[in-house]
Amino acid sequence: MKRDYWNKPTMGLWERLYIFEVIRGLCITGGVFFGNMWKWLTGRRGALTACYPEEIRSDYSPANRGRHLLTQRAGGGVQCVSCHMCATVCPAYAIEILSAANLDDPMHPKSPERFEIDYSRCIFCGFCVEACPEDALRMAAEVPDFPGFDRDDMRGRLDLLLHWRPASDPAKAYAATPAATLEVHS
Repeated sequence: MKRDYWNKPTMGLWERLYIFEVIRGLCITGGVFFGNMWKWLTGRRGALTACYPEEIRSDYSPANRGRHLLTQRAGGGVQCVSCHMCATVCPAYAIEILSAANLDDPMHPKSPERFEIDYSRCIFCGFCVEACPEDALRMAAEVPDFPGFDRDDMRGRLDLLLHWRPASDPAKAYAATPAATLEVHS
């Protein structure tokens, strides 16, 4: 049964003769097309088209924070100490951390066994970066391979966050562990 709405639009004779509306739409589209073509022919920049992922758009906002990355210690291990500050402050609940005990390193008794950021939930606010006391989490302006058709592919896992753009210059550097010091002196 077809439902009758109280505010059903009424079409006049002009709208019922669809050909005029089709011509009006073609005029709007053609106007934009030829306007952009004129800009390109006169050396100005018209519509922006980038061949993703080979090209990166030049008009990204300067406020774009991009993708997260985890920094590494001098020895190559993850700088994160599993304090869960980033996961606590995340308003979208996009960060999941599973901690593991690392009793060999008295300076860092915990490290993340699993560190995941769900990019289908992340709102890129940057609170996690600001909350990190160890400078273990940063955001880089690039956004490689963000689009996807599978939600599982949109999870930033520990290996991806550590290795897609390695950064081993955390602001909070630690001295070598006693075990590493013993190895150097012996």
